[in-house]
Amino acid sequence: MFEKLNLRFLKSTFDKDNDLSRAKNKEFDLPLVNAKDGDNGIMYYGRSKDFDAEQMTIDIVNDGAVSTANVYSQPQKTGVLYNAYLIKPKFQANEQILHFFTSAIFKSIKPKFGYDNKAGWAKVKKEKIQLPTKNGKIAFDFMASFVAEIENERILKLENYLSEIGLNDYHLTKKETQALENYTKLNWSTFNLENLFGKSTRGRRLKSADRVAGTLPFITAGETDEGVSAFIGNDVKVFSANTTTIDMFGSAKYRNFKYGGDDHIAVVHTDKLPKYASVFVTSAIHKSSYNGQFNYGRNFYAKDADVLDISLPIKNRKPDYKTMEIVISAIHKLVIKDVVLYVERKKKELNIQSEYANP
Repeated sequence: MFEKLNLRFLKSTFDKDNDLSRAKNKEFDLPLVNAKDGDNGIMYYGRSKDFDAEQMTIDIVNDGAVSTANVYSQPQKTGVLYNAYLIKPKFQANEQILHFFTSAIFKSIKPKFGYDNKAGWAKVKKEKIQLPTKNGKIAFDFMASFVAEIENERILKLENYLSEIGLNDYHLTKKETQALENYTKLNWSTFNLENLFGKSTRGRRLKSADRVAGTLPFITAGETDEGVSAFIGNDVKVFSANTTTIDMFGSAKYRNFKYGGDDHIAVVHTDKLPKYASVFVTSAIHKSSYNGQFNYGRNFYAKDADVLDISLPIKNRKPDYKTMEIVISAIHKLVIKDVVLYVERKKKELNIQSEYANP
């Protein structure tokens, strides 16, 4: 049902530093599959002129400590870098059918292959997958309809979520455009955290065994799940939303919700600031506190926050929170733009495909 594609790098020599980019841009516009866990199997982008490429394919990772036998749909034009390959269906497939086969292949091969048993095509092509049938034939129409319905449901949920939190508008205002253009011209000064926001607060230890299940996010040190280790019902000190936490390693994170925290968490009370200004301040804190000076041997505590100096843009020698607010608002719109455009595009596609799948 599938054939493995032999896609090549077209230049005579390959230079990773000059022929690849971590970010997609005008020059490096071609996604390249490799041994990547997550991000749809894409870690790098190359120049379209430098790589063979094909669209409507399925990406199989053949090597990697975690990523071996990961399977990803690649409906867009895609090339191959290393430790992965692309297979193309020998039958007519739209994007929804491609997704269905991707899921079926992943379910079949992921438990069978690993770092010590590579998922090469010679072995993978012999595996069997389960598919829906009708009158003894593969039910392609059902696959397309089934996936389209799931996509439609998820897209509508995403659209509603973006609307509820006010991120469905990606158009920059005149002030936002001007703030970004003038960013490099801003005047900056250094400020002490305690002088700006008062003394920071330290959380209290709550052992895992003593935690009662509930709805309050409980913050501990670490990057996983933004440091939210559990949802508890214990009677603990509740910190306000719109504040900043700094963990034992100096990693600062903005919190837009009420929460509890353990003794490895320092809380900076930025709650009187506008939301986006508080986000800007969190970024400034992180830049100052998270650069290697704090670790398991030297933990960051609330007393360290009180003596921490951060750099902020100023107006009349005072922190210019209004400009900070406008800058972050503009950045949010730039970040969310691709998501909003994706939702709009998928809604149009799904409406057409759903009508085709359900005449």
